[in-house]
Amino acid sequence: MKRLNRRELITATAFGALTLAMTGRGFAATTDNPYNLIDPTTISVGSMGDAKPYTFTDANGQFDGFDVELFLDVARRIGFDKEHVTFTGQDFSALLPSVANGRFDVAVAAIGTTDARKKTVDFSDGYLAGYLTVITSDAAIKSADDLAGKRVGTVQGTLQETYAKTHFTKSDIVNFPDNNSAISALNSGTVDAHFLDYEAAKQYGERFNGLHLAINIPSFDAPAGFVVKKGNDAFREALNKALHEAMQDGTWKTLYTKWFPGSPMPEQYLPK
Repeated sequence: MKRLNRRELITATAFGALTLAMTGRGFAATTDNPYNLIDPTTISVGSMGDAKPYTFTDANGQFDGFDVELFLDVARRIGFDKEHVTFTGQDFSALLPSVANGRFDVAVAAIGTTDARKKTVDFSDGYLAGYLTVITSDAAIKSADDLAGKRVGTVQGTLQETYAKTHFTKSDIVNFPDNNSAISALNSGTVDAHFLDYEAAKQYGERFNGLHLAINIPSFDAPAGFVVKKGNDAFREALNKALHEAMQDGTWKTLYTKWFPGSPMPEQYLPK
């Protein structure tokens, strides 16, 4: 058997390593990716840029809001600083499919947990609950009965759309890709009311003098959670652990007070 000289030995070793890498066996053996992320070094987040105070982009194009700050704190607790968490904006209706299809590691946008959604994706434990609200400029709208015959806007894919189609059966439900376009339609008279989350509705009510919050509907049975790919239990469990730490040490309460001043605070998320 021919003995290889030093140069031949180095070449053979390098070729073998390259072959392992190309077949995936060598890479899998050496890469640390305990949370099964798309990129082991970075958490890729799908979100919304117009859902203030939950998630929105500021004047510099940076994502901010309650959900954003909370997730960044949770990510830090599992080993990812701010520079290794990337947010990308999408229409709400595309967020869950994008996680299910592997475009994002997680979706963060005050996404309510429902049995129907859990058929295609998994959720972290809940971290936010509140009210669904009808905002309008029509002073005659004071209850759900007053929506009969009215054109009511909802953002496609949200809990509000599902609720409106089930309960506002005498209304004409009009879908929009985001809240901004729906509010624009409301202000122009294209729709008579818009159905959205209470905190977001409050922001629009403060911004536009002609709009008021007419109807508030409790939504405590579908708390918001972080959305992860179905079956990625390691990532989901790590998020849950960090999320509960943030609740127990008062971080959640601090962020809630910052972003929702004066709003009732759900006791289930406060330190025990």
